[in-house]
Amino acid sequence: MDPKTPKALVIAGRVTRPDVPALCAELESLLYDPEGRARDPDVGVDCDVGGVVQVDLILVEAIARLGLVTRRAGRGRLRLRNVPPELRNLLHMVGLADAVNLREQG
Repeated sequence: MDPKTPKALVIAGRVTRPDVPALCAELESLLYDPEGRARDPDVGVDCDVGGVVQVDLILVEAIARLGLVTRRAGRGRLRLRNVPPELRNLLHMVGLADAVNLREQG
């Protein structure tokens, strides 16, 4: 893999509230090395949500928390790709669409 190729956190299936801390930890492992140093800031980390099967407020909560992890790492907005229309609409409805970068395709 090219070191400048974006890494991806893949969210698939149904996200439950107990899943959220593990998703945040997985994202942190992509953003930081094992010693806690930030990985190359020029390498993007995308969040692929194309495989989610239930769009609900728990998923929105997970995305909001992942967005915080991304911002705390100095990476700006969380980049979502393969966003289902239902999720895009829900993010707009709750006011989070501007807090993330919504990409049409992977």
